[in-house]
Amino acid sequence: MSSEFLSGVVEGFYGRPWGQQLRLDYADILCQLGLNSFLYAPKADPFLRRQWQNDWPAAEWRQLLELSRHYAAAGLRFGIGLSPFQLYAGYGTLEQRRLRGKIQRLNELEAPLLAVLFDDMPGDQADLAGRQAEIVADIEHWTTAARLLVCPTYYSFDPVLERHFGPRPASYWAELGHLLPAGVDVFWTGNEVCSKSILARDVARARAALGRPLVLWDNYPVNDGALRSRHLYLEPLAQRPEYAADALRGHFCNPMIQGLCSVPALLGLARLYAGERAAGDDVPGAILGAAAWQQLQRDSALFRDQGLDMPEKRRSDLEALYRTLPGPAAVEVVRWLRGEDAFDPACLTD
Repeated sequence: MSSEFLSGVVEGFYGRPWGQQLRLDYADILCQLGLNSFLYAPKADPFLRRQWQNDWPAAEWRQLLELSRHYAAAGLRFGIGLSPFQLYAGYGTLEQRRLRGKIQRLNELEAPLLAVLFDDMPGDQADLAGRQAEIVADIEHWTTAARLLVCPTYYSFDPVLERHFGPRPASYWAELGHLLPAGVDVFWTGNEVCSKSILARDVARARAALGRPLVLWDNYPVNDGALRSRHLYLEPLAQRPEYAADALRGHFCNPMIQGLCSVPALLGLARLYAGERAAGDDVPGAILGAAAWQQLQRDSALFRDQGLDMPEKRRSDLEALYRTLPGPAAVEVVRWLRGEDAFDPACLTD
C-alpha cells in the first residue's frame, strides 16, 4: 500500500454534515493550503454507520462519485470512512457476505483511501482486537483502495472512552497492532479525545502501545459536542509534533460544522507538513472574504472563550453585523450565533 504522508481533513463529526458544494470547494481549499487528502466520514450518514449494509439512494451515490472524481482531477486523495456498527460482535458468513458487497460497491468510487472506523461503539469484548483485525484483513483483500486506515474503538488514552464504551480489553492495543495487516494505518487522537496538545512523547507512547506508526485524527477545531458546539475555534492548530517518519504516516484534522470558518485552524496543519508549499497568512482572507476574515479575527477570542454564552445584547449585535457581510463564511457565523448548530448533550467529545 502507498506510503505517502497524508495531510488534510476528515469530515468525521456528529451533527449537521457539510453540503455537497462545500465538499467540492474544499478541493481547492486544500490545494491552497498545501494539503493532500479529504476523508468523507460524517456520523450523520446512516449508510456509513447504522445502515451500512444498505446502499445509498441514487442521488447521494452520484454525489459521492462526483466527489471522488473531483478530488482525483485536483490531484488530491479522496476516501470514505466506513463504520460498520458493532460488526465485530457477530461476524459470521452472512455478515461477511454483506461487508464484501459494501466494499465492492465502494470500489466503484475508485477512491484511493478507505478507512474502517470502529470508534464510538461498545468495546467490552474479550476478543475485540482479533475480531476487528479479521474484519480489516477481509476488507484489505477486497478493496481496491491504495491506502487502508483503521480507527480503533479505544483511539486515545482518554479514560472517557471506557466510561462510555466499557472497559478496554487487556492488551487491546498491542494485539490490534500485531494482528492488523502490515500496511494498514491506525488513527490516534492523542492523550484525549479532543487533545489540547499532542507532543512527540505522546506520539511515541502511542506508537509503542500499538507497535506501529500512527495517523493522527486531530479533533481540532471540531465543535460537535454539547459544550464545544457553543464555540468557534479560529486559531491555527498549534502544540503538535513535527513530522517523524518512524512515528507518523499522516495527520487529519476533524473540522467544525462551520467548514469555511475551519480554514484558519487548518493553517497550522499546513505549516507542519507543507513546507515551502504552506499557505500564507493571506489565504483565509482569500477563501473567506476579506471583510468576514477581518471581523472573525476581531471576534476570535470572544468566540473561543465565551462563545454563545456572551451577553445576549453582544450576540444580537454580532448577528446583525455578520448579516451585512458578504459571502458564505459570514452565513456560517450567523447560523451559529442563532444557535442553529447546537448539538446533543450526550456527545462523546464533551
